[in-house]
Amino acid sequence: MLKRRSFLGVAAGAMVTPMLTRGDAPDAVPEKLDHILLGCSDLNRGIAFVEQHLGVKAMFGGVHPGRGTQNALLSLGVRHYLEIIAPDPAQPDSQSARRSQLETLSEPRLVEWAAHPGDLSSFAKQLQEAGLAFEGPSPGSRKRPDGRLLQWQTLNLKSNAYGLLPFFIEWSADSPHPAADAPAGCRLIRFELLTPQPQKLAETLAQLSLQVPIAKGEKAQLRSELTGPKGNLELTS
Repeated sequence: MLKRRSFLGVAAGAMVTPMLTRGDAPDAVPEKLDHILLGCSDLNRGIAFVEQHLGVKAMFGGVHPGRGTQNALLSLGVRHYLEIIAPDPAQPDSQSARRSQLETLSEPRLVEWAAHPGDLSSFAKQLQEAGLAFEGPSPGSRKRPDGRLLQWQTLNLKSNAYGLLPFFIEWSADSPHPAADAPAGCRLIRFELLTPQPQKLAETLAQLSLQVPIAKGEKAQLRSELTGPKGNLELTS
């Protein structure tokens, strides 16, 4: 008997697929990946979208003062999480580039990813020695709904290979990692970078001490696959 398989394309940046039956490749998720950012124009719609396809509701995380955005979080395993990010209606005058980007999205899509390289000061020296230009480390913070202040530092590359490279984050020692207490039940089972020039991208990743699956594609694109109680969800940029 043939089993019917159904596919539902929900957006240019997101596609639902059936539950995988193959074993997860051991290197399918980069070791240094910290989180992936799913952008949307409305946070509640983004939360509902993820819950509809994965079966777990993301928890409101808080707002980013001065940046005009707010987020909700979902754990994807040990030290990996999904950040659903959207404009904050309480900051209508924000002119940040990220807020402007999110306001134009008609459907949820991946907009960025973050990696944790360890001590950012040491990592910055490594980049200097490699001749790579960057900005930071710069401090950041967000107050959770329970009043606890989360603090971190970030470093951004000045040249970002068509949006495929991450920004880098180091969480403060007294701040719990978001994956530790965000709603659980889902996992990141694959994350990869698509590019017309895989060899060139591989050389850049090597300079950054990152090991990330690379696939050849017609255009530069982030692609990830998540699994939850209701099935799998493929997200792209």
